[in-house]
Amino acid sequence: MRYAPIAFCLMLAPQIAPAQEFAIDKSIVRDCFDTTEIGAMYPPCLGQAAGQCQDLPDGSTTIGIAQCIQAETAEWDAILNEEYTATQAVNAEADAAGYSTVMDRTDALRDAQRAWIAFRDADCAARYAMWQDGTIRTIVGANCHLTMTAGRAIELRDMRGQ
Repeated sequence: MRYAPIAFCLMLAPQIAPAQEFAIDKSIVRDCFDTTEIGAMYPPCLGQAAGQCQDLPDGSTTIGIAQCIQAETAEWDAILNEEYTATQAVNAEADAAGYSTVMDRTDALRDAQRAWIAFRDADCAARYAMWQDGTIRTIVGANCHLTMTAGRAIELRDMRGQ
């Protein structure tokens, strides 16, 4: 019963308020994607939703900036997953039609995507490590994920020639 006083004290302790959730306007990201020309890897509208989010209270702090960037990245990641699925559907049709007997397109893209994820994560971790002694590391790491994820979403779309 030595733990009863500790448990009682924990119950009386004030609850820590959750961190503010920073949200972005997803339509800004979708419009950015939709208006990006084939072959354009980093459109000028990239980061626009995160920038708008940073105008919210506390959005201009290091944590706020990083969370705004992460919120935009999440939308780009959703687009990336949609584009991967659409590109794999095109590949599956080509594989089923027997257009190539050399290599299965769906397996090749799956393997490439897995390798790309590992590369993105390692590259962004390296960028984070380069700035590990400063608070900017969080923003650098988040921005790396944003730019690489957006770029890959566009690449996947462009693989279909759309």
